[in-house]
Amino acid sequence: MRRDLLVMGGMGVALGVVLGQMGFFEGEKMGRGLVNAGRFARDLFPPDASVTPTAVKAMLETVQMAFAGTLLGFLLSLPLGVLGVRFLFPRPVTYPARLLSAWVRTVPALLWAILFVIVVGLGPLAGTLGIALYTVGYLSKLYADLFEGTDPEVVEAVRGVGASRLHLVRFVVFPEGANGVLAQLLFMLEYNIRASAILGFVGAGGIGFLLQAYIQTLEYQRLATVLLLLLGVVLGMEALGGWVRRRFLLTPS
Repeated sequence: MRRDLLVMGGMGVALGVVLGQMGFFEGEKMGRGLVNAGRFARDLFPPDASVTPTAVKAMLETVQMAFAGTLLGFLLSLPLGVLGVRFLFPRPVTYPARLLSAWVRTVPALLWAILFVIVVGLGPLAGTLGIALYTVGYLSKLYADLFEGTDPEVVEAVRGVGASRLHLVRFVVFPEGANGVLAQLLFMLEYNIRASAILGFVGAGGIGFLLQAYIQTLEYQRLATVLLLLLGVVLGMEALGGWVRRRFLLTPS
């Protein structure tokens, strides 16, 4: 108990030092920040509904990018995740698979989008490919760890009757990990819709182009319309994801 209190106290002190270095405790700076935040919030209203058709079209492109990029990344991450399972494959297989996953995961989606803008040009294709690689980096890591959590007794029992690696994956690993695979895929789709909203800042298509344009031209009422539309889409995706989980996730009988 005493050790826990010391650890928590040390973390609190470290947090205070870092915040102090950033100016968090400077009253004048924080006061100016609150005033600026109030002015910004005031300038957002009332939203300018005249840009709704343009915003809806850009939002549709963003959703398409997120959907296509997530599913493409999922199709690539599933086999990569399996190759990273250490009870299925030897170290010369699992180590490169996990290293590749870590390397892809190191690069942010925005940077991947910039690289693909250079490769394939401006537009939603660059954003879709950037989201796909970002998805591969995260889902392959999550799936490898998920699959390694398979009940070892079941694995040994199936292996004992002469099952191959393919049989283990098909009849043991995938069925036991099905709930986690679907849940993480849905979460990644929801996350990628949020993430893809900023890819337009680098010319990768979607709603981000409008966000950047309205911020740079100080058209905050139009910005408010885009933000409200984005909020509605995100809430809609969360509701859809909840329905899919209730409908398709396996529950203990």
